[in-house]
Amino acid sequence: MANTAAGTSGPRRRRPRKDVAPEVSAPAATGAGKPAAPVGDTRWLNGDELAAWLANSAIMISLPAALDARMQRESQLTFFEYMVLSVLSEQPDHTLQMSDLAARTAASLSRLSHVVGRLEKRELLTRARIPGPGRRTNATLTEAGYEAVVEAAPGHVAAVREYLMDDLEPHELTALRRIGTAVDAAIKRGQRDRDSTVASPNETSTSESAHHYPRRPRPASASGC
Repeated sequence: MANTAAGTSGPRRRRPRKDVAPEVSAPAATGAGKPAAPVGDTRWLNGDELAAWLANSAIMISLPAALDARMQRESQLTFFEYMVLSVLSEQPDHTLQMSDLAARTAASLSRLSHVVGRLEKRELLTRARIPGPGRRTNATLTEAGYEAVVEAAPGHVAAVREYLMDDLEPHELTALRRIGTAVDAAIKRGQRDRDSTVASPNETSTSESAHHYPRRPRPASASGC
């Protein structure tokens, strides 16, 4: 009867061998439901690599969330809104083309447009169409926007120090900068490979532009505000 039942209900399922250890943390290491490459070709993370990845996941996920919550509580700005205003405050005329602003804040144009529209309603910046061919738009920081970023900067620096910098040794800061630069370069290399285009010479890398955010904004007299 057992053979008959097996023949009528399809092929028998093979029981997993008890003497074979599974790949440890393979799906968790990739974070994906499906492997991007054939299983046999996947370079699974070893124990040290997995521990390093999980530790840095906390930086990628928890740190932006903590900065965002603190900035909204103290300055009524999201972390990304502060980034946008800060980048504009670094420009000599407080003006930057939207495509360049998107590159320097590592954002898509659609996300940037949504946030800039929100800041425009609060009169923290303005937008203006650039004459000539194409759909090009400039974003310009207003006086109120400059005052907002100057007021928010000390709290932002305090949060960056508290959540990241003050618990690191000098050699760890050097390693952190090297790691950030390497990751940023790898991401941009992948984007260039996918898009088959050369990045604009006016673009600034995310890791490079991020160094501007905790800096003290220029005095109003020097910036033209």
